[in-house]
Amino acid sequence: MPHFINVILPLPLEKHFTYSVSAGEAEFLQPGMRVAVPFGKSKIYTGIVSAVHQEDPKIYEAKPIEQILDKTPIVTAAQLAFWKWLASYYMCAEGEVLRAAIPSAFLLESETIVQLMKDVEVEEEELTDDEYLLYEALQRQSSLKINEIIQLLDKKTVLPVINSLVEKKVVVVNQEIYEQYRPKMEKYVRLDPKHASEEGMHQLLDELNRAPKQRQVIFTLFSLSAKDKDKPLKLKTLAKESRVSTNIIKSLVQKGVLEEYDRQTDRLQYGGGEVSGSMELNEYQEQALQEIRAAYEEERVCLLHGITSSGKTEIYVKLIEEMVATGKQVLYLLPEIALTAQLISRLQAYFGEKVIVYHSKYSVNERVEVYQNVLNNSSKAKVIVGVRSSVFLPFHDLGLIVVDEEHESTFKQYDPAPRYHARDAAVVLGHMHNARVLLGSATPALESYFNSEHSKYSLVNLNRRYGNVLLPEIEVVDIKEKHRKRRMTGHFSDRLVEEIRETLAEKEQVILFQNRRGFSPILECNTCGHSPQCPNCDVSLTYHSHNNQLRCHYCGYNMALQKKCMACGSPELSTKGFGTEKVETELKALFPDHKIGRMDLDTTRGKHGYEKIITAFEEGEIEILVGTQMLTKGLDFRNVRLVGIMNADTLLNFPDFRAHERSFQLMLQVAGRAGRTEKRGKVLIQTYNPHHQIVQQVSMNNYADMYKEQLEERRQYKYPPFYRLIRLTLRGRDYSRVNEGADWLATSLKNSFYENVLGPEFPPVGRIRNEYYKNILIKIPQKQSLGKTKGLIEKVLQSFKAVGAFRSIRVVVNVDPY
Repeated sequence: MPHFINVILPLPLEKHFTYSVSAGEAEFLQPGMRVAVPFGKSKIYTGIVSAVHQEDPKIYEAKPIEQILDKTPIVTAAQLAFWKWLASYYMCAEGEVLRAAIPSAFLLESETIVQLMKDVEVEEEELTDDEYLLYEALQRQSSLKINEIIQLLDKKTVLPVINSLVEKKVVVVNQEIYEQYRPKMEKYVRLDPKHASEEGMHQLLDELNRAPKQRQVIFTLFSLSAKDKDKPLKLKTLAKESRVSTNIIKSLVQKGVLEEYDRQTDRLQYGGGEVSGSMELNEYQEQALQEIRAAYEEERVCLLHGITSSGKTEIYVKLIEEMVATGKQVLYLLPEIALTAQLISRLQAYFGEKVIVYHSKYSVNERVEVYQNVLNNSSKAKVIVGVRSSVFLPFHDLGLIVVDEEHESTFKQYDPAPRYHARDAAVVLGHMHNARVLLGSATPALESYFNSEHSKYSLVNLNRRYGNVLLPEIEVVDIKEKHRKRRMTGHFSDRLVEEIRETLAEKEQVILFQNRRGFSPILECNTCGHSPQCPNCDVSLTYHSHNNQLRCHYCGYNMALQKKCMACGSPELSTKGFGTEKVETELKALFPDHKIGRMDLDTTRGKHGYEKIITAFEEGEIEILVGTQMLTKGLDFRNVRLVGIMNADTLLNFPDFRAHERSFQLMLQVAGRAGRTEKRGKVLIQTYNPHHQIVQQVSMNNYADMYKEQLEERRQYKYPPFYRLIRLTLRGRDYSRVNEGADWLATSLKNSFYENVLGPEFPPVGRIRNEYYKNILIKIPQKQSLGKTKGLIEKVLQSFKAVGAFRSIRVVVNVDPY
């Protein structure tokens, strides 16, 4: 009987592919192992085995696999089940989930390699110049990759040259698989055993009398070994402590005085110092903790609604402690990398080396190490702290998932597929592992609060700040009125300037929030009104003053700042609107003697960008910190007394049904950074519309009113949580074809879903990177089956793809898009 395996390939394919294996291989292989398989004409991919069976594929002949890459599975059965659910719920392929779920170092790529034939004899006259050049290079080098040949011959079309040499039987072309992950090796040194005796030592020091630096190295080696005999000594450490270059140590190795050896080390070193004892909770936290424990008797998911600075993290720590004590793993999900920097040190104080971190600023090799630690259930991986992609890790014995700041929109993945929401995925993951899930927020998402009111989740409230600290006093400043009375300095009202002065005078810190980076979103000509646009997208270019550039935040296009209007040549150009950079510039003019920092996407690009800025602010090196929404995410600064929201209207006037809920959350979260110790904090909200109901609700800290009002609107206009949403986005380079395709698709969908199909319509930015976008929104009532609806949508999409004219249009399906 022949044997077969089903393989998930890292490609957007609907089905698993079947390959043939020998009986021995079939016995050895298990689901979750990696295999290298041929696909297409000459490509080789790494796939994950999903099943071993004996059913012959009916439509195509099963090819044999190339090789088995693992001794044991690197993907667990629970992960495979989770991938299946994600692919079906978010309407994407399992191959796309695989790409997102596994560090790319595990997915070996095929690279075309060109080598000389063995014992080949060539008549040089028979070769063209290019062929001879390549033949000569291959004599010096055993093999070359296609990219290297392109550089060598300095031409793009090298395949004809290679094909010609293949025909003349001079070279062979094959696909070579290579492992991307390399363990990190460090160089260590130790004293050669022959010098270990006392006599040998004296003799050695006499020999080194004339080499003071080498003698210094030996003395340092002795003193370091005396401190800790068993600890291996790094070559770098010895060089640093002896204050000599590594060459001097290497000359001692050559003389046979020292021995050099390599050791594999972890790339991720956590400075988890001494583990401190458990901390004390106050009575309100203790009560909330008891309620959460009681809630878990009935429901697996609990929502903790605790106001800012009420000490939610301490409650999480207590629950994590209980789980770790039973030997189970805990996943702690955060919305933003900026938060991990602050939280890690707090968690390490409690759990030492059991804490491990996973996020996108890590290199591929670092991610592999974290993945393997979790897979092997090592003691280093009991508490996993990470951003949304951490839900894909290979958990063994997951006991608790904490989703901190669960309302955050950054938990939603927009591109590429799978377009999942980490909070919702975490709830399903918890259900699959039979783990408890705790959602925590000061401003819960409407859906989560709705679920807690309708007995899907338990609800626990914590409405006292830790240490009975008062909530900040919130004051609304009418900047329309201030402009009229000429009391504005740039974008600062006199009230804000006055409060900043007072705060700085008392040696306290200030946070200013403006949800837009750059200097100014629009540069406009005062004569003709023209403003420079991005040639690839339908947006105006944003002005960045630090490098005098106009930049597009969608495609990265940039140009130097123009001195004259590009349309009429007038030199009278002015900027409209403002971003964090402009706030920073104006602050420097207003407060020249104070240290000002900025935290946005431009200043945190480096691997440790977040940590540097947060640490500088915590240590008081920065007195005023200007930033975008990164600042709102649960950061804990002890010395901040004043928070200023530069302009609330940019948040409120956004074309999105969640705009009001989001603005309430953002403003209340940023307000929560103020006055987290005994002294009461202050928040100033600058707005042109001080009587807007959301601004009023923020100033009163009234979540209940906002919830009721927004829920009523959602019920009326058929939006979540009453209706589910699926958004189809059509993308293509041909404007009229995208329009035609969108009309065709919307009409077909309306035949099934009638008035519950909205669109097609252009999004706020209708063209990005020279591709036109058009959206269709499908609303699904509560009683309508989600599975059947998706099945119908997939059928319509298959018919759409079958129309020749629409082949060039890409359709992106986004389930729960907001």
